Amino acid sequence: MHALILAAVAVWCFTTALVGGLVGLVLGNIRLPVIVFAASSPGAGAGANIGISGLAAATAGIAHVRAGRVDWRLVRWMAPVSVLGAVAGSAVAAALPGHVLLVVIGVALLVFGIDLLRPRRAPTRPPRREGLPAAVVAGALIGFLGGVVGLILGSLRMPALLRFVGTDAIRVVGTNLLVGVCVGIAGIAAHAPSGVDWTLFAIGSAASIPGALLGARLTGRLDERRLLQAVGLILLVAGTAAILQSVF
Repeated sequence: MHALILAAVAVWCFTTALVGGLVGLVLGNIRLPVIVFAASSPGAGAGANIGISGLAAATAGIAHVRAGRVDWRLVRWMAPVSVLGAVAGSAVAAALPGHVLLVVIGVALLVFGIDLLRPRRAPTRPPRREGLPAAVVAGALIGFLGGVVGLILGSLRMPALLRFVGTDAIRVVGTNLLVGVCVGIAGIAAHAPSGVDWTLFAIGSAASIPGALLGARLTGRLDERRLLQAVGLILLVAGTAAILQSVF
């Protein structure tokens, strides 16, 4: 593999992890096209990407745990159903049209991103919080969809937590990443039998770890309004990337 391609992969993985650690997203759907392009095969690239995503989520998650930005009750309820959903999604992946699902994911990301960027009036009453039932349903559905398309899909879980569960933006960051780690472990296990590009996994992981750590440390320096805006912009990029990925 050409050294320039490997260097480009490393730079892209560092940048993706930096932004992902900042806003609590792994952004595997943005990283995936580059990894697949450089991989020995699409399947091996997808496996490497899921592995990198899981490691990046774990790295950033440690920093958020230390900073107290995790809702552990939500993690306990969301993680198991998310893993079960991912396993179920992996089992039916071969029977479903992946390009259609990527379009659906992309549209959903765009809708969530636009929603988060819309100017909002100050609420006249406390926001309604759906709590654990919404967390369980969202975790299972997003985990299933992620298992089908081979992504952790923290970019879908994040707005679900913000909108339907009602957790504050700062704690959503760490919560989303820790649930993503669990989904990533399940994804690695599902892809290992079919093969993983371990060279790209090693390079991408080595570049993602410092990026994720730096991004996680910068999270607390943003107020909630700016954090939501950053999440919205990232979702727009991720949604566009998913749609383009389905076309090409």
